[in-house]
Amino acid sequence: MQGERLLLTGRREAGLLEATATLGEGAEPMIKLPDGTGLVGAGDATGGALSDWLGRPVRLVEAAVHGGRAEYFADPTDDASEAIEWTMPPERFVDAMPLLLMTTASLRAGAALHPTGEWDVRRFRPNVLLDASGDGWLEDDWSGRVVRIGEVELLPHRPCIRCTMVTRPQPGLNRDLDVYRTLARHDGGNLGVWTAILDGGTIAESDIVHLVADS
Repeated sequence: MQGERLLLTGRREAGLLEATATLGEGAEPMIKLPDGTGLVGAGDATGGALSDWLGRPVRLVEAAVHGGRAEYFADPTDDASEAIEWTMPPERFVDAMPLLLMTTASLRAGAALHPTGEWDVRRFRPNVLLDASGDGWLEDDWSGRVVRIGEVELLPHRPCIRCTMVTRPQPGLNRDLDVYRTLARHDGGNLGVWTAILDGGTIAESDIVHLVADS
């Protein structure tokens, strides 16, 4: 986070995707930088190391304590285009809703249209990837319908509007502007659905997905 309110994300700083993070004991963040440096938790040491790595003053903060604004580029394929601010939901560092659902059918649809691209799920960062037959944008039609996975009930609200993040390089994936251009031409720039949680619980890899009547 820069200053008190502006949050730095991979949209503005592509290098962030070169680091990895996990949760340790007590849900304490554990960060590994590209050079192998390990950082544990927030604080001056972590903030200093992150600032040195990124070449700008930053610090690690908790979503529950710090709300804030982030930025995205007006043109997702041009980092020199206008940076537009938007406000994140209170106490959460997420785009719009708690979950993002995607299907393997949508990944195949994208790959068929841009076969030289790498349609690796890591590029699109869903919380839940559902194995589905076919190769269409299936989840685009799920808005307002309940999705049941095991004991969990979810409610997709609207297709996820994509940005420059889907073009970003990360370990094992190259920068690819045509991934976004493909989505813009063929699915309105969308992929996956922003989703609310109606009834929480545990999801297992073997759970069957049921699409039930409109809510």
